[in-house]
Amino acid sequence: MLTARAIHKAFGEKQILRGVDVAVAPGQITCVIGPSGTGKTTLLRALAFLDYPDEGTVTLDDRTYDFPRQPRQAITPPPWPQVTAVFQSLFLWPHLTLRENIMLPARNHSPERAEKDIEGLAAFFEMGGFIDRYPNEASVGQRQRAALARALILNPRYLLLDEITSALDIEQTARILTKLEHLKDRNIGMLLITHAIGFARHAANHIVFMDGGQVMERGPPGILDAPKTERLNNFLSLVRAAQ
Repeated sequence: MLTARAIHKAFGEKQILRGVDVAVAPGQITCVIGPSGTGKTTLLRALAFLDYPDEGTVTLDDRTYDFPRQPRQAITPPPWPQVTAVFQSLFLWPHLTLRENIMLPARNHSPERAEKDIEGLAAFFEMGGFIDRYPNEASVGQRQRAALARALILNPRYLLLDEITSALDIEQTARILTKLEHLKDRNIGMLLITHAIGFARHAANHIVFMDGGQVMERGPPGILDAPKTERLNNFLSLVRAAQ
């Protein structure tokens, strides 16, 4: 289990997270939804140990990391690559092919195994026809699959995904959803930040609704059809009106 407890984070005088709790279980998907600017990506970065929170704890399986820490203080043992994140911007190197991008982080983590795993990942994500293209020669959906493959080649136990379907059409989104279901079967725990409520409804085992840096409601996907709080009901009404 990957869990965050009582996470607080501020940037200057602006308080972003206010005592947030969230959990990611192996083989399950937790979807975090909420309006823009409510701290969802900041929470993901805290779970990924990329930005240390000001207060709180993050527990990775049986080890708990306490905060605050100095920004450059090393974490021992390191949580990577057990925890790996994929961001909306993808961060693919333009001068490397998709294959080379996928293999790059594996240089320091079992490169011999990665040489064998990449063919399986290419098949899993149906990349055979474009894996040796450069990013500017690939579609958004193809680059998205390459970014996911790059994360998975590290064999993580927990995968954190930030708006990975935001630039995809319906067919590409459905393809990613199918792949995520397969990853659940491999007992990988996932946290997804998404504005796509329909995607969250179909993908998630658990829904976390955030607003104003706090968790306002949580529960199974059914809360999207029968919210218990007025704030979530209003948010869903606004989403439906905008569609």
